[in-house]
Amino acid sequence: MDANLLIALTKRDFVDRYSGSIFGVGWAFISPLVNILIYTLIFSQVMNARLPGVTGGWSYSIYLVSGLIPWLAFSNTVARASTVFLDQKHIITKVNISLLRLPVFIVLSETITFVITMGIFLVFYLLSGNSLCWALLVLPFIYLIQQIFAFSIGFIIAQLAVFIRDLKELTGICLQLMFWFTPIVYVVSIVPQGLASLITYSPVYQFINVWQSVFVYHTIPDLTGVMVVAVLAHVLLALGFLMYRALEKDIRDFL
Repeated sequence: MDANLLIALTKRDFVDRYSGSIFGVGWAFISPLVNILIYTLIFSQVMNARLPGVTGGWSYSIYLVSGLIPWLAFSNTVARASTVFLDQKHIITKVNISLLRLPVFIVLSETITFVITMGIFLVFYLLSGNSLCWALLVLPFIYLIQQIFAFSIGFIIAQLAVFIRDLKELTGICLQLMFWFTPIVYVVSIVPQGLASLITYSPVYQFINVWQSVFVYHTIPDLTGVMVVAVLAHVLLALGFLMYRALEKDIRDFL
């Protein structure tokens, strides 16, 4: 796929979200700022939520938001990539582009949103009395793994969704279940032991746990699980490529 077309698709996808509005792309900054303020004020000041064993009035808000931001990048990538062939049908049928790389602009667009949101969060993080630590250097690596994982899942589903349209709704339901199965709004220590052990096998938990550990506890947890997710992500990527080689013609014909 031509790099200029990829850039153009990414730019259009990001800008079109706010087209027709008064503030335009400014909403890319306003929306995450408002969301962060809501979560921090409601949970830390109104509900007075606290993390077990962690001091500081903003600790729970940091725990929540530091898990929520990467989760949104992951889930939005999966959800939007899984329907990209159906959504971009008008382009696929008119322009000879590589279906293999088409979901890439979804990843790039969501990354732009992620960087903006994370930048706003970092400002709040520093203003709340925290300081940057060396553990933060591992986070770009974690983000890369989770987005390769998200891309691979989305790419596989996107191919199947052309033939099975119900997968679009099923993917949304699975992502909702995955969100509540992942300790983002709660801590894993409050979950019954049997369920807690099961949660630790979740690929999503492995990278969300790193984000929260770095921002809340200023430490890097054991990355063995993340390495397993990295391997799984590349296995799924290879599987998606093999499916693409077998189904590309049928996908184009069916669209």
